[in-house]
Amino acid sequence: MTVQPTRRSLREQASTVGEPSASVAVSSSLPRARHRGIGRMLGDALLWVAAAAGVLCMVLVVLALTANITLIMFRTGSMSPTIPAGSVAVVQSVPASEIDVGDVVTVDREGDLPVTHRVTSVSAGPTDAQRVITMRGDANAADDPYPYTVQTVRVVLFSVPGIATVIVAMGDPLVLGGLTIGASVLVVWAFWPRSSRQRRDDDTPRAP
Repeated sequence: MTVQPTRRSLREQASTVGEPSASVAVSSSLPRARHRGIGRMLGDALLWVAAAAGVLCMVLVVLALTANITLIMFRTGSMSPTIPAGSVAVVQSVPASEIDVGDVVTVDREGDLPVTHRVTSVSAGPTDAQRVITMRGDANAADDPYPYTVQTVRVVLFSVPGIATVIVAMGDPLVLGGLTIGASVLVVWAFWPRSSRQRRDDDTPRAP
């Protein structure tokens, strides 16, 4: 006697047959999902770095406009070991009346590059707003050849060694162009709409 299959038995057989293929599909999608997850994490990290750099640039611009704070680079080692060559210092413009012996200040020189040395003496100048100062580099054995009559100077607040090369490279047109293109690609990649296939893969349930 032949037993006719019921609808229930047919459904159970169909579900039993379909389970392995579904498991294989889920398993095969796991490496792709893992790779996409690592890519998104790396992209997010780069976006945060770019955002932090942008915020830092905006802060420096605001400080330069409101507090007369700028950056100077040290090409020589006359202030070593306090400020070695290749350092970048954050400086603030102050009136000459605020200068004290021991301050490290930058003095502008007409027709020559600015000099940044330590103040060794301060005396009254031709006017109430001016001072006559002598300076010496920490690595030098004697004071600078002549005193400086100043009305304002840029006092060094702090310095960071070894980053002058990076800042100089940032000013290269090729480097700036590469960074701009890289940042543009990163932003486009981060906000580009994902395809429907990728969304389906992301929504695929993980195997237990």
